[in-house]
Amino acid sequence: MKLPIVAYGHPILRKKALDINADFPNLQELIENMWETMYHSNGVGLAAPQINQSIRLFVVDSVQIVESAEEDEKEKYAKEKPVKQVFINAQIEELHGDDWKYNEGCLSIPKVREDVMRPEEVTLTWVDEQFQSHTATFDGITARIILHEYDHIEGKLFIDHISPLKRRLIKSKLDNITKGKVSVDYKMMFPK
Repeated sequence: MKLPIVAYGHPILRKKALDINADFPNLQELIENMWETMYHSNGVGLAAPQINQSIRLFVVDSVQIVESAEEDEKEKYAKEKPVKQVFINAQIEELHGDDWKYNEGCLSIPKVREDVMRPEEVTLTWVDEQFQSHTATFDGITARIILHEYDHIEGKLFIDHISPLKRRLIKSKLDNITKGKVSVDYKMMFPK
């Protein structure tokens, strides 16, 4: 089932999400719905707060970015190890490498894109949908998507990483999103 995406301005996007355990009600169904919602919205990651669930859960599919890259971009992704993965109760263990710039967007902040600096690599611990523990290091575009989604479970947004001047320049766009004055081809839930 496709779920509505919570729009910028909704308070859940600014709350630090809570850990869950294997008894969380209807978890497998929620995860399936998150995948369906993400793909329908043309996303590459989706965090539970974006579907109005304040829990430490996000899904990432960087495979589609690498596989759909244009010929002139193929070299850029040649060393990538893309993933399609569910992350539950994730914690960052370490950040590595130089910060690099990439133009990010967010399903909760449609039609706004900005250059964001993030580290090249992230080492993360998490449990998967069977609650098996994992620790791994991710790099490149996969690390970026993970860090973007991780921000969501920490109550942060990608626009928190841009300068105050750039935030002022996009303020009217953000205000319009909060008021529901944005047109997208997926369902959204706007703040009341």
